[in-house]
Amino acid sequence: MFLGTYTPSLDDKGRLILPARFREELAAGLVVTKGQERCLAVWTAAGFAELTEQMRSANRPGSPEAVIGRSSRDYHRVFFASAYDCAPDAQGRIVIPPPLRQYAGLTRECVVIGADTRLEVWDAAAWADYLAEAESAYSATGTEAAS
Repeated sequence: MFLGTYTPSLDDKGRLILPARFREELAAGLVVTKGQERCLAVWTAAGFAELTEQMRSANRPGSPEAVIGRSSRDYHRVFFASAYDCAPDAQGRIVIPPPLRQYAGLTRECVVIGADTRLEVWDAAAWADYLAEAESAYSATGTEAAS
């Protein structure tokens, strides 16, 4: 499980230092792809394989979860076409491919958050904007759930 918030920098070569806490789990390889809200999703290789199988199962004809339509095909195409296999170097850095850096608007200052089964990489300013909006909704939801 990935938890917490970290603030690594992106270097001039597009390399991001992974939080030390997660390096061992990611050492065997990882997959980086487009995430929602213009962030990047980072999966362990095993986690990505599991997600892929879940997506395949949900889209098999005749399965109760089957959603075989244009939107499903579009999602699969964008998701898998933007996925890159990566291996951290000896210093725990990964190269974020230019198309993904552009998609997420990554600048030097980044935020890496734990999001349960994956990490997300955000531009620091984009994360601050997102968090300001999301925390307000989170706070209101928590209050409603408690009453």
